Amino acid sequence: MTTRDQDVTHDATAGVLVREGSYGTSVIAVEPGGAEFIPLNERHGRPLQLFWTWTSPNMEFATIFVGVLAVAAFGLSLWEAALAVILGSGLGGIIQGVLSMRGPVYGVPQMVLSRFGFGYWGNALPAGLMSVTAGIGWFAVNSISGTFALNVLTHMPLVLCLLIIVLVQVAVAFFGYNLVHLFERYAFPVLAVIFVIASVVILSKAHPGAVHHTIPGGFLLTLGASFGYAAGWNPYASDYTRYMQPSVSKAAIAWWAGLGLFISCAFLEIVGAAAATVVSANSALGANPTGAFTGLLAKPLADLTLLCIAIGAVAANVLNIYSGALSFNAAGIKLPLSLRRAIVALGFGAIGFFLAWGGLANAGAKYENFLLIIAYWISPWLAVYFCDLLLRRNPDESLLFSTKRTNWAGPVAMLVGMGVSIYLFSNQTEYVGLVPTHHPAFGDITFEAGFLITAAVYLGWHLLAKTGRETHLAA
Repeated sequence: MTTRDQDVTHDATAGVLVREGSYGTSVIAVEPGGAEFIPLNERHGRPLQLFWTWTSPNMEFATIFVGVLAVAAFGLSLWEAALAVILGSGLGGIIQGVLSMRGPVYGVPQMVLSRFGFGYWGNALPAGLMSVTAGIGWFAVNSISGTFALNVLTHMPLVLCLLIIVLVQVAVAFFGYNLVHLFERYAFPVLAVIFVIASVVILSKAHPGAVHHTIPGGFLLTLGASFGYAAGWNPYASDYTRYMQPSVSKAAIAWWAGLGLFISCAFLEIVGAAAATVVSANSALGANPTGAFTGLLAKPLADLTLLCIAIGAVAANVLNIYSGALSFNAAGIKLPLSLRRAIVALGFGAIGFFLAWGGLANAGAKYENFLLIIAYWISPWLAVYFCDLLLRRNPDESLLFSTKRTNWAGPVAMLVGMGVSIYLFSNQTEYVGLVPTHHPAFGDITFEAGFLITAAVYLGWHLLAKTGRETHLAA
């Protein structure tokens, strides 16, 4: 069990669980603890590092493929696709910046901060979804993209390529926060240089005026997919700022986190859309879309791009496993082990490996559905989070760790928002909602509707009950 050490945590409020052990700035030490408060003497880092932390993990084919889907699957023109991904990525980037600012103030992961709006046990809903979608779902998606790249580059069997990718990313995530940041920092210049060069070549070959056949609601489907991709990082935000000093510039944190996420997502998604105007839809969405993309490049550049796609997949997945493990701990599951986060990361890596293995076939359709599903739950979660932020100004840290504190308005509003919006507006291959079934031009507005419905239920609940503004535990 975590105990409070008054010698190093004089800044922590009574009742706050503090991460045990000493970690410092070492990159070869395994980070102890789980999702507890980070004491001030362990705080380090600066806002600029957030730029490469949120740029490097998006420099991979999973990002590019969002743009490919916009043209090859949804039938948009290059310009329509570019507008949709800029709007979706921009919204996700802005939210990322706002969420990141709270990390240094409270010194806890994003899914612990979520307890303000959901209560301790009610928070198991978003934290559980985050654990599954990040530590297992996103892990599998990115492992697949890295596997395809390594397979095309080396011609090794797909399963062997997958095993190599998984072992590397699990090893980095196992050590924890410092090594994760260091990996993203050194991956950034390599990925940036190669991807910029490859992107210039792809854009020079694009056919902006190519004939296109947009499916009904294609623009909104692309908007939802691009938002789902960018917003997929939102539940991770304060995980990578909680070690910073409370006095650090909040504006700088928001700027570098949001900018890194927006630029990397929007730029590479536009490049993916450009590539889809050159190759056929069958090739772009075929058995190996990574190979179809790099086939547009000269072999030396193609090989370097494939290598960077594999590195980018690892850069994304070290965050997915790390944050997925933190969310698992934040769900209230007690593991009386000093290395509980690291051990959970190993478990997620093993599960994700087998899920990715099973997903090597028909990756395109599964990826489209996955992106939309991400948006379906994150948008209602964001509605609860921001509505609570509106009602509850400067709440006390002790609210985050009391197992007796409830706020059932959060999970109820989120479930209602998800249920109603999915039933009415979902538009994917596994399920088409009531509205797009009869009016296909609606596309998929599930995440927009989910946010509004959840916000209305949450605010209405607290308005009627005259609650939701408490900032301290009841005596």
